[in-house]
Amino acid sequence: MMDIYFEKRELRKKIKLLKQDYSLEQKKEMSLSIWKQLEATDVFREANIIMAYWSMDDEVFTHDFIQKWYAEKKIILPVVRGTELELKEFKGIREMVAGEKYGIPEPIGPTFQQPESIALIVVPGVAFDNNGNRMGRGKAYYDKLLRSSRAYKVGVCFPFQLRAHIPFDELDVRMDKIIISS
Repeated sequence: MMDIYFEKRELRKKIKLLKQDYSLEQKKEMSLSIWKQLEATDVFREANIIMAYWSMDDEVFTHDFIQKWYAEKKIILPVVRGTELELKEFKGIREMVAGEKYGIPEPIGPTFQQPESIALIVVPGVAFDNNGNRMGRGKAYYDKLLRSSRAYKVGVCFPFQLRAHIPFDELDVRMDKIIISS
């Protein structure tokens, strides 16, 4: 049996190469259908507090979605602090600074103190499978946070990131739903 860490490493390499076939503009365009699908769900419509992420150039593009909804819903974003994710409320693009670890813009301000009140979490991933399994970048930031959350978890991805099967172990957290760009 192939070692799961080797399997994950190889799949991460494959997906990274596939992502390079698309420009940032193409990824932005592909992301639009994901947000339309999410906005059509009851869980989104009923959620007052949503955790999302500020996307990097190789991920499903979230910037426009976050800016569209933050005045109506409380949008929480993760901030990398050491080996943990700290949660902060998005209060507009002017209230963001480059993060210490990856340079990704992160909200400034106090730590969000009610993680149990988050109704919906939009989760990035390197790959997902048809059983709701998610594979991240390998740092387990999200798995630690997701394990302790009762929020509805929605993985978002491009079609080439959805696989029949991905390597999965007991530390990985399953998604409640996966939305793929059309």
